[in-house]
This record gives sequence, C-alpha cells and structure tokens, in this order.
Amino acid sequence: MQRINTLVVILLAAILAACSSSNQNSRYDIADDKAPASAPDVSKVEDAHPKFEPYSRGGNKTNYTVRGKNYQVMDSSQGYQEKGIASWYGAKFHGHLTSNGETYDMYSMSAAHKSLPLPSYVRVTNLKNNKSVIVRVNDRGPFHEDRLIDLSYAAAHRLDMLKTGTANVSLEVIYIANPESIALAELKGTELHFIQIVASSNKKRLETLAKDLEKKYQVNSRLQESNNLYRLQLGPIGQAQLASKLTETLKQHGYPQSYLITE
Repeated sequence: MQRINTLVVILLAAILAACSSSNQNSRYDIADDKAPASAPDVSKVEDAHPKFEPYSRGGNKTNYTVRGKNYQVMDSSQGYQEKGIASWYGAKFHGHLTSNGETYDMYSMSAAHKSLPLPSYVRVTNLKNNKSVIVRVNDRGPFHEDRLIDLSYAAAHRLDMLKTGTANVSLEVIYIANPESIALAELKGTELHFIQIVASSNKKRLETLAKDLEKKYQVNSRLQESNNLYRLQLGPIGQAQLASKLTETLKQHGYPQSYLITE
C-alpha cells in the first residue's frame, strides 16, 4: 500500500512538473485571445501617420511557412488594393513582439498582414458602415484561410467591429516613396505629387471644401473615388519640396491627417 501511495505521489509530481514546463515554454500568458479587461478610451486614438520607412530586416523573408502553408512577401506595397474579411487581436498578444521585432500595442493603430512588406500603411474601410482608419502593418497574420487582415483593438473599435469580431473591409495601401528617390526623379521630371487632405462619403461637402482650398492655396484639386469613399487631394505639384512644404502648412491649418502621394 505504501508503495502504491509513493507511485501516486511521483506521478502527481511528474504531471505538475510537465504543466509547469508547458507554461514556462509558452510564448503567451493566456491561452485564448480576448478584449482587455479594463481598456482606456481608444475612440480618440489618431490614425497612423503615413511616412516613408525602409522595410525592416525582420518579418520580410521572401517566403515563409506557417502551419504547413507557404506565404510569399511582396517586393513592394505600392498600388495594393484588396477586399476581404478583417479580424482583430487583443490581450493575448499585447506586449509581445511583432514579426518585425517591435512590441504589439493593441491600443495603437496597427495591423497584421500575411504578405505586405513590413512596415506598410493601409487605409481600412468597413464596407458595412463606411468607417475607415489608417493602420501601420508591422506583424504577420492572420493565418486563417478566410481572413485578410488582423487589426489592433483600437482599430477594430474605430471600425465598430469589436462585437462582431470580423467585418468585410477594403484595403488600400498608402505608399510613401523614398524622398531620395523622389529628389532624383524630380531632376528627371518624371514624378507628380498630390496631397491627400481628407476622405468622406459626402461628395458635395468635399467639392465645396476643394473650391475653398484651391482659392486659398492657389493649387488644383481632384476627387478620387473608391468603394463610395471620396478622397480630396490637392495637386498635381511638380516639385517635391513645394509639395512637402504645403503638406506641413495644411497640417498646421486644421488638416493634421494630410500626407503626400507621389505618382
């Protein structure tokens, strides 16, 4: 009887040791992802601010494999547009490293994508309610057949998709070219610059605003339409320095989300 009791004790100790080892080897503190227990107000979190960034060394292998499936990373994000299903990820991954070596912050405007180069800036529009955000893609995922992009908690909140968990969205990359390349191209006279001011589904409002801005800054404008969302842009402007200077002026005069586009 004593021998049996001893064996039971040994078995229980082995099981506990295995559990302890499993927890220590796990990358995450919790098993299943969830929303934060006590989240700050993320309704005021600003969109990511597009700017030129060289692609990171981490997370940009041309080919990689996850769960037995191969994925290929794009050489460039320029011109990328797509529609599909967005999901979001939260507390389980908060504070852990992203694929390019940064720290995931679910309260920032960030996202994960399987094939876009890291980092990339993407405008995500919820096709159900036409709400949109600009996120900075710095992670890989979501590795589900029917998912296109994984959004941070803050981005999902802004798109009003926290309760549903997923949403049908459209993606549009905001590509910012290397300023050095722009300067070289400018000498050759091959680049045109536009300043993205604001996006809205209200076309008449933007047409009125366009007239005001044209008159105030003495530059032409255009409306770009995609998925019933209109984007007001000033330009074309032939010189990158003038376009950059006007962009900064617009940011200081009530349009903080303005950014430069090069074609």
